[in-house]
Amino acid sequence: MAPPHIMVIFGASGDLNRRKLIPAIYSLYRDGLLPEQFTVLGLDRQELDDEAFRERLDGDCREFLGTDPDAVAWQSTLQSVYHMTVDVTDPDMYPRLAERLAEMTGAGGLVPNFLFYLATLPRFFAGITAGLGRVGLLDEAGGNWRRVIVEKPFGHDLQSARDMNRQLHEVMGEHQIYRIDHYLGKETVQNILAFRFANSTIEPIWNRQYIDHVQITVAESIGVGGRGRYYDQSGALRDMIPNHLLAVLSIVAMEPSNSFNADAIRDEQTKVLRAIQPFSHDEVLTSTVRGQYGPGMQADGTHIPGYREEAEVAPDSKTETYAAMKLMIDTWRWAGVPFYLRTGKRLPGRYTEVVIQYKHAPNIMFRDSLLKRENVPPNTLVLRLQPDEGIGMNFNAKIPGHALNLGTVQMNFRYDDYFEHAPATGYETLLHDCMTGDATLFKRADNIEAGWELVDPVMEVWSALPVHDFPNYAAGTWGPAAGEQLLARDGRVWHACEACRADVT
Repeated sequence: MAPPHIMVIFGASGDLNRRKLIPAIYSLYRDGLLPEQFTVLGLDRQELDDEAFRERLDGDCREFLGTDPDAVAWQSTLQSVYHMTVDVTDPDMYPRLAERLAEMTGAGGLVPNFLFYLATLPRFFAGITAGLGRVGLLDEAGGNWRRVIVEKPFGHDLQSARDMNRQLHEVMGEHQIYRIDHYLGKETVQNILAFRFANSTIEPIWNRQYIDHVQITVAESIGVGGRGRYYDQSGALRDMIPNHLLAVLSIVAMEPSNSFNADAIRDEQTKVLRAIQPFSHDEVLTSTVRGQYGPGMQADGTHIPGYREEAEVAPDSKTETYAAMKLMIDTWRWAGVPFYLRTGKRLPGRYTEVVIQYKHAPNIMFRDSLLKRENVPPNTLVLRLQPDEGIGMNFNAKIPGHALNLGTVQMNFRYDDYFEHAPATGYETLLHDCMTGDATLFKRADNIEAGWELVDPVMEVWSALPVHDFPNYAAGTWGPAAGEQLLARDGRVWHACEACRADVT
């Protein structure tokens, strides 16, 4: 159970709060992980009293509570929530906030532990934390803890990330900062650690001697929706690779830490990112791919608009909606093993997976029955992060009959087949970890900066050499032809998730 504390949510009227944060708090209540002395104070510009705010949450959040929500737990959640009307840019607001929190801790007998969640636009992060620091709300004197959760994006390039880290460190210690990435809260991402390091059959072959290459895919079937203005300033590269994809890569490729201590694990993850070969400008041209979707058709014949037709997107936009790259890691374990990353919008399916493709087994004994080595497919291990969370493995077996013919067999583990509870959204785990002071799944300053150091040269080249062929893939397809060629030049192909194979064909 988490210790007594008050959780203060900046941006409480936003989409993140109603879709993720309040439902996650409800789940923690339902599972008995929150103490009786727990309170949420929501801050935003809305002129609402406590009861009106609860009524709004009751209407806005119900669809995100899952099927058959526990009425008692939900009412307990609502009754723990309070509201305060604020303008985060007003310096006079912060003394009033300090007074309100003092009243809440005094009247309710609450321990003055505070968890501040910055569910706002990134441009407000530095101002909010500076304001909290001025009125002493980040001071941990007296044995009480004060923690701040910062949402992504954390910077838009290396320099802005460094600036933000510096601004945060001016008012609090690194141990108080929890940079959240909801991908790291997913069960399968965490299970990579258990799968690798708790099984003696896996870790000995998790290296260059046995693994041919690794693929990490984050595919989205949707477009930009109502995020056109933001996305047109960001693009697929900034939006996904420095945070989500590199976070997953660091877990897949890290060395075992000496303990499960948060800093020990994050040390190993940062070492991986530091060991990735940096891109020269020429290598950006040969090892990265960008794309933008144009109009397309759904399977039922429905028209899909192109990216430039989306709301609040420039009609001549050069922003990429697809990004792929080939990375090499200079460590003893991974020397010579390419890591292929790709992410994109308006692809045929929505899924996130890690594919470990093993090298071909020596098959001299099959030379009389098989004409080509390629007829024996390599073994693959697929770690599915969403939506069907689990692990699958393909291996070869003899097909029954007189002739020696090989077929591929699939073993499939799904969380909801083996465990009582379906995987959570990820925010439950991350919120609870922050409440209990476990920073293992949160990013550290050096980890953030290492990711941007890798991506910055790519952005520089892409900015200096504007594309002339956008849009270069139709909505509903697997991206630009150059994305396929990125692997084809190495004699490899992208893996397609089982649920999407029909769309490929």
